[in-house]
Amino acid sequence: MALSFFRSSVISRHVKRQLYQKRNSGYVVLIPEIGEDADKNTLLSDNGLPEFDDISIEKCIATISRQSLEYENGVRQIEQSSQNCKNAFNEIFQPLEKLDNQLELTWGMAKTLYLGNSSLMPTKSYIQIHERAHKARSAKFNSYPIYQAAVDEKNRLKKLTDEEQRLLDKYILEGKLNGLDVKGIKRDRLNNVLAALQKERQQFRDKVNIANKIFTSNITDPEVMREFPPSLVKSMAVGNDPERGPWKITLQPHIYEPFMEYCSDRELRWNAWQAHVQRCSNYVNKEIETGNNLDSIRRLRGEQAQILGYETFADMSMETKMAGSVENVYTIFDKLLESARSMQDVEIELLQRFAQERGFDFKLQWWDIPYWQRKQKWTLYGFDEEKIRKYFPLPRVITSLFNLCSTLFKIQIVERSDVHTWHKDVRFYDVYDGTSNNPIAGFYLDPYARQDQKIRVYDDAGWHIAIRNKCGSTNTLPLSALIFNFQAPSEGKPSLLSFNEVGVLFQRFGHSLRHMLTKANYSEVAGLSNVEWDAAEVCGQVMTHWLYDPHTIRAISGHYSTDEPLPDDILKNLQNIRGHMAGYNLCKELYLSRLDLEMHSKKTFWRDIVREMWPKYHALPFDKYDSHPLSFTKIISEEWGAAYYCRIWSRMIAADIYSTFEEARAGDQDILAVGKRYRDTFLAVGGSCHPSEVFRRFRGRDPSPHALLKNLGLPKNVTEIEE
Repeated sequence: MALSFFRSSVISRHVKRQLYQKRNSGYVVLIPEIGEDADKNTLLSDNGLPEFDDISIEKCIATISRQSLEYENGVRQIEQSSQNCKNAFNEIFQPLEKLDNQLELTWGMAKTLYLGNSSLMPTKSYIQIHERAHKARSAKFNSYPIYQAAVDEKNRLKKLTDEEQRLLDKYILEGKLNGLDVKGIKRDRLNNVLAALQKERQQFRDKVNIANKIFTSNITDPEVMREFPPSLVKSMAVGNDPERGPWKITLQPHIYEPFMEYCSDRELRWNAWQAHVQRCSNYVNKEIETGNNLDSIRRLRGEQAQILGYETFADMSMETKMAGSVENVYTIFDKLLESARSMQDVEIELLQRFAQERGFDFKLQWWDIPYWQRKQKWTLYGFDEEKIRKYFPLPRVITSLFNLCSTLFKIQIVERSDVHTWHKDVRFYDVYDGTSNNPIAGFYLDPYARQDQKIRVYDDAGWHIAIRNKCGSTNTLPLSALIFNFQAPSEGKPSLLSFNEVGVLFQRFGHSLRHMLTKANYSEVAGLSNVEWDAAEVCGQVMTHWLYDPHTIRAISGHYSTDEPLPDDILKNLQNIRGHMAGYNLCKELYLSRLDLEMHSKKTFWRDIVREMWPKYHALPFDKYDSHPLSFTKIISEEWGAAYYCRIWSRMIAADIYSTFEEARAGDQDILAVGKRYRDTFLAVGGSCHPSEVFRRFRGRDPSPHALLKNLGLPKNVTEIEE
């Protein structure tokens, strides 16, 4: 085997080319404002659905360009008529809904192609379309006349429905966050801050991407690959022969994360781990060091928040969150940490003992945990993601998922064949209400991985795209696309899913139900639109809980060739598997959530924040070279600044919701009545009511973290732990 680390002298020219020539390679492209193919129906079939098999990049660009111009002109016309507005809903917001309809559809189609077949919609082309559509749609939220009309309408002494109230609140909040009530010098400064932020975030993102690509470590010894699953061996193979190698380790998530779980060579694990945690630090290569970018982004975000009237960026972020305040997040998460941290100490001790019994003569370090964690899970529970695939054939899983939703929510899901798609493997389904002969929504399902056609991210193995929202003004129905990277059928076998992939399928489909079963009339607050960030993933998470219901698991599982049921020992152990090292895993997420909020609430140097927080959340010591915040793209260069906590918050809310179904089952009550209440609240209301109120309507009280702790098997104190 050959080990390699960052070599500054070798990569210098490569880094400079990527950093300084990237924008010349395709990000800044002139888009034709109007093209030959810009007819109104150029992208639609006669049945009103996208004509995916006849869409070209040129058609998409021409159509989005025309629609963007029409949109911006339409917003200007609405602004002019708003001066004498007597009813903002009829004269402003309904016309805006009609403007949104076509632009959103084309934009959604482009995103679907980008994720479903990037050879038809390359990254550069999608970025053009995305940026043009985003710029156009932002016009209404950057319009002072529309903002003022929403304020005036809210101040009128008239009774509003929940949906109308939420619609007005959205326009008012968007206007406030865009600085529409900031004038003069402050406004100029805000514009400069936002421009500088965009530049710094792009530089941060570019540098992390370069760091991910630069590091490689080659494996030439087949013995090292002995425990690796075939799919990972194939992904890492350098040549055309995965069995002989060599194989390449990279820091790309879909390689790095499973590599750390399956690699038996400790030196290789350490080499990859240190490269991963030291990315973009001055310990490695100063040309892609992001410390200055991180400091600038934190400072600029703080200044942005203060100009807009908030004490900190974290406080500003809470305007769009269910939690409402940083203090509320800390209060709930401290309760979770109290249980998880004490359990983590015991888990690490037990894992150390387990490893030592198998000849491991070292003290466990960070680069050892994923490998031994996987080994322990297999030994304790006979659980191996790869070895139980044969019990989860995709056709059976999908049929059982649809049947479960039909039973709980009184819907029917029916495949339709006369629909244009972007690939022969894609299927289309109509969704019918139990009492209707006409569909209420539709969705595409694209299940299989296609090398060089689909984007792969290891911790995000599937996507839900809201192609079109429900809209009363235009009488249009919700349309979705569900895109995954599951193994394709081969050698007479159907697509076989790991248990984790079954969870991804359930999660994404549960997420899509909120989009498709909405009852709201305004697309701006229908389905997933306008749902607070920390509640956006709740419905998807609720669906995954059904995988721990024995009846559901028996329905979705069965050997692909013999129909033999999932072995009882695995069935019984699923709950234990979910709780395996739950304290350790939850503490990691709680730490990253708190780190994010602390960095966006304080001016303290990031490394000092890390050092102070570390022992409160981690049993293992902090490595002095660990610089993980310098590559934490989700919160620094993406949109999750002061919002990373949303992942755990959504899980907590979902666990509390699902516990209602469990209580009904245990109390011999009507579980279908709970399903109806869930559909009538979370699935039907969507963003047309604040999620705290929606939760109270469903649960009859405010959220509690107890259900999440119970599901993870975490005790309230260390004395409850039984070895």
